Amino acid sequence: MANPSFDIVSNVDRQEVDNAVNQAAKEISQRFDFRGTGAEITWSGEEAISLVAETEDRVKAALDVFRDKLVKRGVSLKALDAGDPQQSGKTYKISAKLVQGIEQDKAKKISKLIRDEGPKGVQAQIQGDQLRVTGKKKDDLQAVIALLKGADFDIPLQFTNYR
Repeated sequence: MANPSFDIVSNVDRQEVDNAVNQAAKEISQRFDFRGTGAEITWSGEEAISLVAETEDRVKAALDVFRDKLVKRGVSLKALDAGDPQQSGKTYKISAKLVQGIEQDKAKKISKLIRDEGPKGVQAQIQGDQLRVTGKKKDDLQAVIALLKGADFDIPLQFTNYR
């Protein structure tokens, strides 16, 4: 019998983000304080969202509305990498992108934490943009999950394929 294992991934439910974009766009179009400010939120590519308004203040407020919608839909704000407002002509723009997968340097930090502070006999292997954790006992794997939930790597982590 194979040793118990699970995968550590960092994924975002694209449908929930899409719902949050649509809800934020609707709220921005209806709210009095956004009238006449040219404020809007749209997808700009597969993993990027664009927010535009005529003032820096309004584009930041639009981002706050979007973040609020993400939280309500259960999407971690760590999955959103929003830049600073950039002035372009008469408008201000914020480009935000979704963070998917675990970058190599973060994967190495996670692996090191498991090695240094996790139970003996538990191993973490980096596999592309995720990690596979194996151990001899399920209790050890649950201890690793608890350890990682207590740590902050600035990305949302999910634990999948637990077997």
